[in-house]
Amino acid sequence: MARLIEELKKLPGVGSKSAQRFAFHILRSSDEDALALAEAVRGLKASLRLCSVCNNVTDIDPCNYCSNPARNHRLVCVVEEPTNITSIERTRGFEGVYHVLHGTLSPLHGIGPDQLRSATLLARVERGEVDEVILATSPTLEGEATASWLATALRGLSAKVTRIATGVPAGSDIEYADEVTMARALEGRREL
Repeated sequence: MARLIEELKKLPGVGSKSAQRFAFHILRSSDEDALALAEAVRGLKASLRLCSVCNNVTDIDPCNYCSNPARNHRLVCVVEEPTNITSIERTRGFEGVYHVLHGTLSPLHGIGPDQLRSATLLARVERGEVDEVILATSPTLEGEATASWLATALRGLSAKVTRIATGVPAGSDIEYADEVTMARALEGRREL
């Protein structure tokens, strides 16, 4: 039981109490349910891998985005995590491909440039395979630091480097926007 609790605590957002509740739930569940959970985890690890081109989680290599000839392979959108791709795809407005870093720079957590999966992106740009790199990291301190570091790393190479706009979210009230958000909204304004 202690070993299972320790393993469950490694999941993001799961503390000691939640891990204990999960462990006791698994203990009380039927043998079939417990084995189905174990098999789902084993199957996930056995069948999924990272795309050799973009680092997205996939069951085929290269992934569906990288192997799709209808997508613009010269336009690369850099995201922090594979889950960020879904948000961009929901817009139905992006037809390029992706590059997943699997994190952001965070010196407090020991995450430096060497821990990010950026080498294949830099190599693609150096080979002249990319016209534009869109930095779509979150507008957090870590996301901004990562975007700044990547922009510097890509400077002098052939690709144009752009950053997603940030500002006041649609459907919200300007009255509740903080000063950083409002400043970004003003900086990112465009002519109508």
